[in-house]
Amino acid sequence: MQVAGVEFRVNHPVLALGSTDWLPVLELRGEAAVGCDTHVAVQVQAQVQLIKVRLFTEPLDEEPGPNPSFTTVFEGPISLADGRLVIGDVMGVTRFVSLIGEAGRRQIRVDVDEPGWNAAAVDIALGPRL
Repeated sequence: MQVAGVEFRVNHPVLALGSTDWLPVLELRGEAAVGCDTHVAVQVQAQVQLIKVRLFTEPLDEEPGPNPSFTTVFEGPISLADGRLVIGDVMGVTRFVSLIGEAGRRQIRVDVDEPGWNAAAVDIALGPRL
């Protein structure tokens, strides 16, 4: 089920998503996305167009869901300290916060329309608490 949809103009080509905790330094090192316990950093297209981000939560079998033509660039557990997911540019200029539910660990999957620096659309799917 889609619970949010936002568009960002980013000056830096990295979109960050995760807990409301302090954003750690995540080095992409040529990867389309990297993550840690609390955050995921995703390469996106900067200063060219708006980056479209859609957020989905369980149940994911309802239509419409994440775009099946997108490529998964990250999948794994993430810890949300207060049950909120923050999505924004790594410079802290733009951010969106969504209350997902109770605090705890959840499975997250991040899909993009085109992996790498040309990504202009991101779908985020959050599973139930682990």
